[in-house]
Amino acid sequence: MSGVQQNTRPSHSVASEGAAAAAPPFSPSLATLLATHILRDGELVLLILKPSFWFVLLSSLRFIAIVLILAMAAKVFDAELPGPNRDYLETGLTIIFARLMWATLQWMGRLYILTDLRIVCVWGVFNVELFDCPLRKVARTRLVRGLADQIASVGSIEIIPQDESLPFGVWQTVGQPRQVHEQIIATISRARQGGITSV
Repeated sequence: MSGVQQNTRPSHSVASEGAAAAAPPFSPSLATLLATHILRDGELVLLILKPSFWFVLLSSLRFIAIVLILAMAAKVFDAELPGPNRDYLETGLTIIFARLMWATLQWMGRLYILTDLRIVCVWGVFNVELFDCPLRKVARTRLVRGLADQIASVGSIEIIPQDESLPFGVWQTVGQPRQVHEQIIATISRARQGGITSV
């Protein structure tokens, strides 16, 4: 990868669906986390993304499909079940609505950050969790796109550390996934070439 210029600033910044070009509106707890743990003195933020809002639907699809199958089964076996079928349908719709609300909270709590030193994923509803990997310690990255992702024009980016005992990081349901992945690869290449100071 010797053809990559050693430059700590990218030539362009990719904005995903739902991403903020400047500073996104963070909750106080998330802003504190960014200021005290993630960002260091002189660290340059290259990219800040939230997942595409398709995250809400795509992360709930399997659950919704199961509930709909059970609701259809309740209609088919209506005569053998206690109570009116309408109660089962209303319960199913309530459960689906609750699942979508939970996915919305998960979407609100997810944030992806690429700096000149590291790659970060922040997530959590009640407790904030953090994946934080220095760029020089990233073994490889991988773009993953299922059929539903391709239809929605999104994708997920796996970040695999050199230490195989550590868990993967995932930027899930990112808009413009190919462009974002290319920017991550280019930034990691600069770090490996010594264009970015050691962590």
